[in-house]
Amino acid sequence: MAEERRKFTAEFREGAVRIVTEIGKPVPEVAKDLGINERSLASWVSRAKRAEKAMPERRTR
Repeated sequence: MAEERRKFTAEFREGAVRIVTEIGKPVPEVAKDLGINERSLASWVSRAKRAEKAMPERRTR
């Protein structure tokens, strides 16, 4: 029987990505700590990094 897919809020995904990118914990460790699939987290991190590169830098006045 097929397993039902879990859905995560944007806030949860952003928080998990922040742990990897800002704190520097490895993806496998964060995924295990949060009880999520390592591939999913790696995908979220990759997507966030691509989005960050695509955004023009903000100018401060």
